[in-house]
Amino acid sequence: MQRKNSAGILFVLPWLVGFAFFFVWPFIASVYWSFCDFDLVNSPTWIGLQNYQELSRDLSSNQAFGMAVGNTVYYVALSVPLSIIIGVSMATLLSQPIPGRGILRTVVFLPSVLPVVAISVLWLWMLDPRQGWVNWCLSMVGCPPQNWLNQARSIFSFETIGYMSETPPGKWSLLGSKDGLIAMTVWGVGNYMVIYLAALTDIPRSLYEAIELDGAGPWRKFVNITLPMLSPVLFFHLVIGLIRGVQTFASVYILSEGTGEPGGSMSTISLQLFLTAFGELRLGYASAMAWIVLVFLSIVTFLLFRTSAQWVHYRTAT
Repeated sequence: MQRKNSAGILFVLPWLVGFAFFFVWPFIASVYWSFCDFDLVNSPTWIGLQNYQELSRDLSSNQAFGMAVGNTVYYVALSVPLSIIIGVSMATLLSQPIPGRGILRTVVFLPSVLPVVAISVLWLWMLDPRQGWVNWCLSMVGCPPQNWLNQARSIFSFETIGYMSETPPGKWSLLGSKDGLIAMTVWGVGNYMVIYLAALTDIPRSLYEAIELDGAGPWRKFVNITLPMLSPVLFFHLVIGLIRGVQTFASVYILSEGTGEPGGSMSTISLQLFLTAFGELRLGYASAMAWIVLVFLSIVTFLLFRTSAQWVHYRTAT
Protein backbone atom coordinates (compact mmCIF):
# COMPACT_ATOMS: atom_id res chain seq x y z
CA MET A 1 0.00 0.00 0.00
CA GLN A 2 2.81 2.41 0.88
CA ARG A 3 4.51 1.68 -2.44
CA LYS A 4 1.27 2.44 -4.32
CA ASN A 5 0.86 5.71 -2.40
CA SER A 6 4.44 6.70 -3.20
CA ALA A 7 3.91 5.96 -6.88
CA GLY A 8 0.74 8.05 -6.90
CA ILE A 9 2.51 10.98 -5.23
CA LEU A 10 5.35 10.80 -7.77
CA PHE A 11 2.87 10.93 -10.65
CA VAL A 12 1.08 13.93 -9.13
CA LEU A 13 4.26 15.69 -8.02
CA PRO A 14 4.92 17.58 -11.33
CA TRP A 15 1.43 19.03 -11.24
CA LEU A 16 1.79 19.99 -7.55
CA VAL A 17 5.10 21.72 -8.22
CA GLY A 18 3.61 23.62 -11.16
CA PHE A 19 0.52 24.55 -9.13
CA ALA A 20 2.62 25.83 -6.23
CA PHE A 21 5.09 27.71 -8.43
CA PHE A 22 2.71 29.21 -11.01
CA PHE A 23 -0.39 29.77 -8.87
CA VAL A 24 0.08 29.66 -5.10
CA TRP A 25 3.32 31.64 -4.95
CA PRO A 26 2.19 34.42 -7.36
CA PHE A 27 -1.13 34.59 -5.51
CA ILE A 28 0.57 35.17 -2.15
CA ALA A 29 3.27 37.42 -3.60
CA SER A 30 0.73 39.71 -5.30
CA VAL A 31 -0.99 40.29 -1.95
CA TYR A 32 2.30 41.45 -0.45
CA TRP A 33 3.32 43.47 -3.51
CA SER A 34 0.02 45.37 -3.49
CA PHE A 35 1.25 47.07 -0.30
CA CYS A 36 4.72 47.75 -1.73
CA ASP A 37 6.57 49.92 -4.21
CA PHE A 38 8.05 47.29 -6.55
CA ASP A 39 9.63 47.82 -9.97
CA LEU A 40 10.99 44.31 -10.74
CA VAL A 41 14.57 45.62 -10.37
CA ASN A 42 14.81 46.67 -6.75
CA SER A 43 13.44 44.78 -3.77
CA PRO A 44 9.83 45.56 -2.77
CA THR A 45 9.51 48.48 -0.37
CA TRP A 46 6.57 48.49 2.03
CA ILE A 47 4.38 51.59 1.57
CA GLY A 48 1.17 50.45 3.24
CA LEU A 49 -2.09 51.57 1.65
CA GLN A 50 -0.59 54.13 -0.75
CA ASN A 51 -1.31 52.03 -3.85
CA TYR A 52 -4.95 51.63 -2.87
CA GLN A 53 -5.23 55.35 -2.06
CA GLU A 54 -3.88 56.18 -5.52
CA LEU A 55 -6.40 53.78 -7.06
CA SER A 56 -9.16 55.58 -5.17
CA ARG A 57 -7.98 58.93 -6.52
CA ASP A 58 -7.83 57.57 -10.06
CA LEU A 59 -11.37 56.25 -9.76
CA SER A 60 -12.75 59.53 -8.41
CA SER A 61 -10.94 61.64 -11.05
CA ASN A 62 -11.54 59.24 -13.97
CA GLN A 63 -7.81 59.03 -14.66
CA ALA A 64 -5.84 55.91 -15.74
CA PHE A 65 -7.51 53.15 -13.72
CA GLY A 66 -10.77 55.08 -13.43
CA MET A 67 -10.95 55.49 -17.20
CA ALA A 68 -10.13 51.80 -17.66
CA VAL A 69 -12.96 50.81 -15.32
CA GLY A 70 -15.41 53.02 -17.22
CA ASN A 71 -14.36 51.58 -20.58
CA THR A 72 -14.62 48.02 -19.28
CA VAL A 73 -18.06 48.61 -17.78
CA TYR A 74 -19.24 50.08 -21.10
CA TYR A 75 -17.82 47.13 -23.02
CA VAL A 76 -19.27 44.46 -20.71
CA ALA A 77 -22.65 46.20 -20.32
CA LEU A 78 -23.19 46.16 -24.09
CA SER A 79 -21.30 43.09 -25.34
CA VAL A 80 -22.73 40.57 -22.87
CA PRO A 81 -26.45 41.39 -23.38
CA LEU A 82 -25.95 41.66 -27.15
CA SER A 83 -24.16 38.32 -27.30
CA ILE A 84 -26.96 36.72 -25.27
CA ILE A 85 -29.69 38.19 -27.50
CA ILE A 86 -27.91 37.27 -30.73
CA GLY A 87 -26.87 33.84 -29.44
CA VAL A 88 -30.42 32.91 -28.42
CA SER A 89 -31.87 34.36 -31.63
CA MET A 90 -29.43 32.48 -33.88
CA ALA A 91 -29.92 29.24 -31.94
CA THR A 92 -33.71 29.55 -32.17
CA LEU A 93 -33.55 30.26 -35.89
CA LEU A 94 -31.07 27.48 -36.67
CA SER A 95 -33.05 24.95 -34.63
CA GLN A 96 -35.84 25.21 -37.20
CA PRO A 97 -35.92 22.91 -40.27
CA ILE A 98 -34.70 25.52 -42.76
CA PRO A 99 -32.71 24.82 -45.95
CA GLY A 100 -28.92 24.81 -45.49
CA ARG A 101 -29.21 24.68 -41.71
CA GLY A 102 -25.99 22.71 -41.29
CA ILE A 103 -23.98 25.13 -43.42
CA LEU A 104 -25.41 28.13 -41.59
CA ARG A 105 -24.53 26.59 -38.23
CA THR A 106 -20.95 26.07 -39.40
CA VAL A 107 -20.67 29.63 -40.69
CA VAL A 108 -21.95 31.10 -37.41
CA PHE A 109 -19.76 28.84 -35.26
CA LEU A 110 -16.55 29.26 -37.30
CA PRO A 111 -15.46 32.68 -35.91
CA SER A 112 -15.41 31.31 -32.35
CA VAL A 113 -12.67 28.78 -33.20
CA LEU A 114 -10.39 31.17 -35.08
CA PRO A 115 -7.29 32.51 -33.27
CA VAL A 116 -7.85 35.80 -31.46
CA VAL A 117 -4.86 37.42 -33.17
CA ALA A 118 -6.14 36.48 -36.64
CA ILE A 119 -9.63 37.76 -35.80
CA SER A 120 -8.24 41.04 -34.45
CA VAL A 121 -6.12 41.64 -37.56
CA LEU A 122 -9.12 40.84 -39.75
CA TRP A 123 -11.28 43.34 -37.87
CA LEU A 124 -8.55 45.98 -38.13
CA TRP A 125 -9.08 45.79 -41.88
CA MET A 126 -12.87 45.47 -41.68
CA LEU A 127 -13.17 48.58 -39.47
CA ASP A 128 -10.81 50.72 -41.55
CA PRO A 129 -12.64 54.06 -42.04
CA ARG A 130 -11.65 54.38 -45.71
CA GLN A 131 -11.42 50.85 -47.12
CA GLY A 132 -13.13 48.76 -44.46
CA TRP A 133 -15.82 46.28 -45.35
CA VAL A 134 -18.08 47.39 -42.48
CA ASN A 135 -18.31 50.98 -43.69
CA TRP A 136 -18.92 49.72 -47.22
CA CYS A 137 -21.87 47.66 -45.96
CA LEU A 138 -23.20 50.69 -44.08
CA SER A 139 -22.97 52.80 -47.21
CA MET A 140 -25.03 50.22 -49.12
CA VAL A 141 -27.98 50.83 -46.77
CA GLY A 142 -27.57 54.62 -46.75
CA CYS A 143 -25.68 55.01 -43.46
CA PRO A 144 -22.74 57.44 -43.25
CA PRO A 145 -19.23 55.98 -42.79
CA GLN A 146 -18.07 55.64 -39.20
CA ASN A 147 -14.66 56.54 -37.79
CA TRP A 148 -14.48 53.33 -35.71
CA LEU A 149 -11.00 52.81 -34.29
CA ASN A 150 -9.90 56.41 -34.89
CA GLN A 151 -12.17 58.20 -32.42
CA ALA A 152 -12.82 57.93 -28.69
CA ARG A 153 -16.51 58.81 -29.01
CA SER A 154 -18.94 55.92 -28.59
CA ILE A 155 -22.60 55.67 -29.50
CA PHE A 156 -23.76 55.74 -25.86
CA SER A 157 -21.81 58.67 -24.46
CA PHE A 158 -22.39 62.30 -23.49
CA GLU A 159 -19.93 63.38 -26.19
CA THR A 160 -22.10 61.70 -28.82
CA ILE A 161 -25.25 63.43 -27.57
CA GLY A 162 -23.60 66.83 -27.88
CA TYR A 163 -22.09 65.89 -31.22
CA MET A 164 -25.48 64.87 -32.58
CA SER A 165 -26.97 68.23 -31.64
CA GLU A 166 -24.22 70.14 -33.47
CA THR A 167 -23.56 68.00 -36.52
CA PRO A 168 -25.64 68.34 -39.71
CA PRO A 169 -27.70 65.29 -40.65
CA GLY A 170 -25.95 62.78 -42.88
CA LYS A 171 -22.48 63.49 -41.45
CA TRP A 172 -22.78 61.81 -38.08
CA SER A 173 -19.86 59.64 -37.03
CA LEU A 174 -21.23 58.18 -33.82
CA LEU A 175 -19.53 54.79 -33.55
CA GLY A 176 -16.07 54.69 -32.01
CA SER A 177 -13.38 52.30 -30.91
CA LYS A 178 -15.30 50.62 -28.07
CA ASP A 179 -18.22 50.00 -30.41
CA GLY A 180 -15.86 48.32 -32.87
CA LEU A 181 -14.54 46.07 -30.09
CA ILE A 182 -18.12 45.16 -29.14
CA ALA A 183 -18.95 44.32 -32.77
CA MET A 184 -15.93 42.02 -32.97
CA THR A 185 -16.92 40.29 -29.72
CA VAL A 186 -20.53 39.74 -30.81
CA TRP A 187 -19.28 38.33 -34.13
CA GLY A 188 -17.73 35.42 -32.21
CA VAL A 189 -20.92 34.37 -30.44
CA GLY A 190 -21.00 30.98 -32.20
CA ASN A 191 -19.66 29.02 -29.23
CA TYR A 192 -22.57 30.13 -27.08
CA MET A 193 -24.98 29.47 -29.94
CA VAL A 194 -23.95 25.80 -29.89
CA ILE A 195 -24.74 25.60 -26.16
CA TYR A 196 -28.12 27.23 -26.72
CA LEU A 197 -28.83 24.77 -29.55
CA ALA A 198 -28.12 21.84 -27.24
CA ALA A 199 -30.38 23.32 -24.56
CA LEU A 200 -33.19 23.91 -27.07
CA THR A 201 -33.14 20.28 -28.18
CA ASP A 202 -33.43 19.23 -24.53
CA ILE A 203 -36.72 21.09 -23.96
CA PRO A 204 -39.57 18.53 -23.82
CA ARG A 205 -41.94 18.79 -26.75
CA SER A 206 -44.83 18.10 -24.39
CA LEU A 207 -44.46 21.59 -22.88
CA TYR A 208 -45.06 23.22 -26.26
CA GLU A 209 -47.97 20.91 -26.97
CA ALA A 210 -49.57 21.83 -23.64
CA ILE A 211 -49.35 25.57 -24.25
CA GLU A 212 -50.55 25.16 -27.84
CA LEU A 213 -53.77 23.68 -26.43
CA ASP A 214 -54.32 27.02 -24.70
CA GLY A 215 -54.04 28.80 -28.05
CA ALA A 216 -50.57 30.23 -27.50
CA GLY A 217 -48.71 31.66 -30.49
CA PRO A 218 -44.99 31.58 -31.27
CA TRP A 219 -44.18 34.59 -29.08
CA ARG A 220 -45.95 33.22 -26.00
CA LYS A 221 -44.28 29.86 -26.48
CA PHE A 222 -40.91 31.55 -26.66
CA VAL A 223 -41.48 33.74 -23.59
CA ASN A 224 -43.30 31.20 -21.41
CA ILE A 225 -41.47 28.01 -22.37
CA THR A 226 -38.24 28.58 -24.26
CA LEU A 227 -36.72 31.37 -22.16
CA PRO A 228 -37.48 29.79 -18.74
CA MET A 229 -36.07 26.46 -19.93
CA LEU A 230 -32.97 28.25 -21.25
CA SER A 231 -32.47 30.24 -18.04
CA PRO A 232 -29.66 28.00 -16.67
CA VAL A 233 -27.70 28.49 -19.90
CA LEU A 234 -28.48 32.22 -19.86
CA PHE A 235 -27.13 32.40 -16.33
CA PHE A 236 -23.97 30.54 -17.36
CA HIS A 237 -23.49 32.89 -20.33
CA LEU A 238 -24.02 35.94 -18.11
CA VAL A 239 -21.41 34.89 -15.53
CA ILE A 240 -18.82 33.68 -18.02
CA GLY A 241 -19.40 36.70 -20.26
CA LEU A 242 -18.85 39.06 -17.34
CA ILE A 243 -15.57 37.41 -16.36
CA ARG A 244 -14.36 37.14 -19.95
CA GLY A 245 -15.26 40.74 -20.65
CA VAL A 246 -13.17 42.02 -17.75
CA GLN A 247 -10.27 39.76 -18.77
CA THR A 248 -10.33 40.67 -22.49
CA PHE A 249 -6.78 41.58 -23.45
CA ALA A 250 -5.39 40.25 -26.75
CA SER A 251 -8.00 41.83 -29.01
CA VAL A 252 -7.82 45.16 -27.16
CA TYR A 253 -4.02 45.16 -27.33
CA ILE A 254 -4.00 44.52 -31.09
CA LEU A 255 -6.81 46.92 -32.02
CA SER A 256 -5.22 49.75 -30.02
CA GLU A 257 -1.64 48.76 -30.91
CA GLY A 258 -0.90 48.32 -27.22
CA THR A 259 -1.60 51.94 -26.30
CA GLY A 260 -5.28 52.08 -25.34
CA GLU A 261 -5.79 54.89 -27.86
CA PRO A 262 -7.56 56.80 -29.27
CA GLY A 263 -8.08 59.09 -26.32
CA GLY A 264 -7.77 56.22 -23.87
CA SER A 265 -11.07 54.78 -25.10
CA MET A 266 -9.55 51.30 -25.53
CA SER A 267 -7.80 51.33 -22.17
CA THR A 268 -9.62 48.46 -20.46
CA ILE A 269 -8.77 47.05 -17.05
CA SER A 270 -6.69 44.18 -18.41
CA LEU A 271 -4.69 46.42 -20.77
CA GLN A 272 -4.17 49.08 -18.10
CA LEU A 273 -2.97 46.41 -15.67
CA PHE A 274 -0.51 45.06 -18.24
CA LEU A 275 0.85 48.50 -19.18
CA THR A 276 1.20 49.50 -15.53
CA ALA A 277 3.04 46.31 -14.59
CA PHE A 278 5.31 45.80 -17.59
CA GLY A 279 5.29 49.23 -19.26
CA GLU A 280 5.74 51.45 -16.23
CA LEU A 281 7.27 48.67 -14.09
CA ARG A 282 4.90 49.43 -11.20
CA LEU A 283 4.13 45.90 -10.10
CA GLY A 284 2.96 47.00 -6.66
CA TYR A 285 0.33 49.33 -8.09
CA ALA A 286 -0.66 46.71 -10.68
CA SER A 287 -1.06 44.08 -7.95
CA ALA A 288 -3.37 46.39 -6.02
CA MET A 289 -5.32 46.98 -9.21
CA ALA A 290 -5.66 43.23 -9.78
CA TRP A 291 -6.95 42.65 -6.25
CA ILE A 292 -9.53 45.42 -6.59
CA VAL A 293 -10.76 43.78 -9.79
CA LEU A 294 -10.86 40.35 -8.11
CA VAL A 295 -12.91 41.69 -5.20
CA PHE A 296 -15.29 43.49 -7.58
CA LEU A 297 -15.81 40.38 -9.73
CA SER A 298 -16.33 38.25 -6.63
CA ILE A 299 -19.01 40.60 -5.31
CA VAL A 300 -20.84 40.83 -8.65
CA THR A 301 -20.70 37.05 -9.18
CA PHE A 302 -21.95 36.47 -5.64
CA LEU A 303 -24.89 38.82 -6.25
CA LEU A 304 -25.70 37.06 -9.52
CA PHE A 305 -25.80 33.71 -7.76
CA ARG A 306 -27.94 35.11 -4.93
CA THR A 307 -30.48 36.58 -7.35
CA SER A 308 -30.45 33.58 -9.71
CA ALA A 309 -33.05 31.78 -7.60
CA GLN A 310 -35.59 34.41 -8.71
CA TRP A 311 -35.26 33.80 -12.46
CA VAL A 312 -33.23 30.64 -13.13
CA HIS A 313 -35.40 27.52 -13.42
CA TYR A 314 -33.83 24.08 -13.20
CA ARG A 315 -35.59 20.91 -14.27
CA THR A 316 -36.23 18.58 -11.38
CA ALA A 317 -36.16 14.81 -11.64
CA THR A 318 -39.57 13.19 -11.83
